[in-house]
Amino acid sequence: MSKRLLLVEDEPDVARLLVYNLEAAGWAVTHVARGLDALARARVETPVVVILDVMLPDMSGFDVCKRLREAAETADVGVMMLTARGDPDDRITGLEVGADDYVAKPFVVREVILRVAALANRIAERKARAPAPGPGETLTLGPLTIDTAAHAVTLAGAPLALRPLEYKLLLTLAASPGRVFTREDLLAEVWDIRGSVSTRTVDVHVRRLRVSLGGAADWVETVHGFGYRARSSERPQ
Repeated sequence: MSKRLLLVEDEPDVARLLVYNLEAAGWAVTHVARGLDALARARVETPVVVILDVMLPDMSGFDVCKRLREAAETADVGVMMLTARGDPDDRITGLEVGADDYVAKPFVVREVILRVAALANRIAERKARAPAPGPGETLTLGPLTIDTAAHAVTLAGAPLALRPLEYKLLLTLAASPGRVFTREDLLAEVWDIRGSVSTRTVDVHVRRLRVSLGGAADWVETVHGFGYRARSSERPQ
């Protein structure tokens, strides 16, 4: 049975080339050229992988990716950014909004096909390692409550607005309180990346997470020389 893939690309020649080769590789491809159409189709079809151009006519591909990650039905799809913008800062931005991979144009079609297959395999492995939680399942970390079904976090009952990667980072740490995660561990667990991105990315996101956590920021601790952990208990007064 073919796997579903959503291609979001507004250049007709590029789209035809990718559709032809992806279908030849066994993918069932839906092609759209606009970000809003992509969001609508993704909710209905739930693709395994989305190939997403950054420069779209109606909205930024970064915004599309962020909205995919924020919606419960598309939060776990694989997202590959495919764009002419090959600047390293753009790649980091793509990863920060939740992309799993980033390929710059001009590209080698065979490489894209292989990367799509590898991404699909990583998504399947990730789901196998972490089965979907049951309705209403929660984790607590001090004053924080994490609703893993709704992808929602509250601080002493008040909702917090976390970016998708901030949520994934908090969930990873809170699921194993007291365990020290190296930066490389977190790149693998949160980003599904092994060795291809500077570990500074982790430090930036930890700082942002602490800002978002406000009064609960000290529940994410730095272990100097090693990495980060969630506190395992209240500190003595």
